[in-house]
Amino acid sequence: MISETVKTNFLDIMKFFTPYLLGVLPILLMTAELQAQFGNPYGYNGRRRSAIPQAQEAPKEPEPMTAKQIVEAQMPDITNTLELNAFETAVLSSILEKYLQKRIEMRILELPPDQVREGLEKIAKEQEQELKDGLPPEKYEAFKELQKDGLQKAKKKQKKEKKKKNKKSKE
Repeated sequence: MISETVKTNFLDIMKFFTPYLLGVLPILLMTAELQAQFGNPYGYNGRRRSAIPQAQEAPKEPEPMTAKQIVEAQMPDITNTLELNAFETAVLSSILEKYLQKRIEMRILELPPDQVREGLEKIAKEQEQELKDGLPPEKYEAFKELQKDGLQKAKKKQKKEKKKKNKKSKE
């Protein structure tokens, strides 16, 4: 059978490696638990995963605003700048919404540039005529100036005029 020297050598070796084995064994047993809780940092095929989670879907592009949304967003500023009453505001917003929708539809059709230009000119003329008919002459002229200068410049002019009025009233 096995000789006594082999048995004693085996026991001596076991006495020597037992503390090391008892130190390494719990670590080996815990690796499965750690992988289950924290995941394998090297991935399935050995590539390292990023610590930052990746988005599953590409972020959606914001949907373009409708004509109604665009007009509703701009109407408070236009109303304040032009000092429109409720009726004039309703007329102006409906006209702007109508013709803005036509412009959007024109872009969607993807016509040749010359046809687009002709169509946009026609839409602009129709809008101008309808605004002329729907608004009082002084409000129509103020709106044309507002379109020409832009809303920011018109707001600045309005602020300057208010400051001038305040200075004159204080004196």
